[in-house]
Formats: sequence, C-alpha cells, structure tokens
Amino acid sequence: MPVTIDAHVHLSENPQDQLIPYATLNGLRYDLEELLGLMESNAISRGLLLSPPLRGGIPLPNEKVLELCRRSEGVLSPIFTVEPNAQDVGRAVELARRSSEVRGFKVRLGYLRVFADDGVLDPLYSYAEAEDLPVMFHTGDTATPNGSLEHAHPLTIDRLANVRPGLRIVICHFGNPWIQDVGELVYKHPNVYADISGLVVGGSKYLEGYMDSLADQLTRAIYYAGGAEKVVFGTDYPVSTPKLSLELVRRLRVDEADRSAILSGNAKRVFNL
Repeated sequence: MPVTIDAHVHLSENPQDQLIPYATLNGLRYDLEELLGLMESNAISRGLLLSPPLRGGIPLPNEKVLELCRRSEGVLSPIFTVEPNAQDVGRAVELARRSSEVRGFKVRLGYLRVFADDGVLDPLYSYAEAEDLPVMFHTGDTATPNGSLEHAHPLTIDRLANVRPGLRIVICHFGNPWIQDVGELVYKHPNVYADISGLVVGGSKYLEGYMDSLADQLTRAIYYAGGAEKVVFGTDYPVSTPKLSLELVRRLRVDEADRSAILSGNAKRVFNL
C-alpha cells in the first residue's frame, strides 16, 4: 500500500466519550500514543481529527481537538465540529480565523434534528467558501440509537449542493447504508465528495462476508460515478481500525491509480494538505 492520509479520526481522552465502546470492541486503548503508533505502522502519514460525541449529546470542544493536534506535532490536523445554532457557528468561525491549522468543518446530521440546508449554518458555509475549506457531514447510521435517520439520510444534502455549488461538501461514511444514493450525489454534483470511514467494525461473525458486500457496493457506486477521484479514505478510529479500513480498500475492484487517489491524492486536494 502507498503512503496514506486518514481523513477521519476521533480522539478525546475523555471518559464521557461515546465511542469508547467501539474502542473496546476493537481491542483499542483509544489514546494519542496508540493512534500515532497505528498510523506509523500502517504507513498513514497524516490524519484529520474530528470531535467524538460525548455523553449529554455534545461534541468534544474544538479547543480540545486543537490541543490534541498540537501534541501530535503536525501528524494530526483539526476539523472543527459545528453545532447548528448561531452562537456555535459564530464561535467556530472565530476560532477558525485564529487557527491556521484548521482543514475544514463538520456538521453532525442525524445526531441533531437539522438538515444541511438550514439557514442557521449559512454564515459557516459562506466562510468555508471564502477560505476554500470543505464541510463534512455525518450521514447514515449513527453511533447512538436515538439518532434521526430522516436527518442523516445523504439525499438531504442534494438541496444544499444545488444552492451552494461553490461549497466543497464531503459526505461521511459514504452514507452507509445508502451507498448507491451517495454514488448519485458524487456523480451529479462537481462539489460533492465522500469518505469511506467507519464502515467496518470488528466483532461480527459475518465480518468477512460484510466486507465483501461493502466492497461490492462501493465499487458499484464508484463505477456509477465514473471513477474514484472524489472518494476519500478514512478509518473513523476507534469505530474502525487502520487494518480493517485498509483491507476494505484492497477489496475494491478499481485500478491502482484510483486506489492511490482514494488513499491519499484525493484528500490532498479536498483538504488542501
């Protein structure tokens, strides 16, 4: 495998982190030292760090994400999570103005009952367009059972892409289980991309069959979109491990140029790395 960029990792070092059960399932310690070690041993040169959800329905503060990135000595770069209210949008934009390290933003569709085209997010989108920064959107299944699939369905992003063609949009988790729908969005909109993070979790007795099924669905979506130049690699650590995520890429029926683009080239373009 060539050198890789992981465009979707989480970390908090907070006991209220709701991703700890996934770390336990995958046999992970879930700390900065382990994450950096796993990246090095799997030839992952850079990572983008996103807030995990904490108990109480809130994300880890972006200031803590910045701190963890700085402790990584340049290996990790921050993506700021933005909640859909005027105060949080203003705070995130102001922090981004002061933080040259930021590589984009994330909105947690499905965890909150908001759609991507909600007007409260307009100042964030305008700033992101002006600064050439992407906005990532959680889509598909949620890590908690009380999430709203109506709000997490990837097709709801079509409305935003229609009115914001200058906004670079990244659909997280390839909209799983609505993978073919995301293939259509990537095909339709020049400004829409998708990551393949968090698709494989350890512990299932059907893991091998599930990975084959995922690889088949992703391959068909890539064929539908006409290529893989808008597909971005991510692990969603600790939800998935580098080993499982890289194995999924190996199973895609694409040529080596597309595989290399998925693993690093596309992320360099999308996140200005």
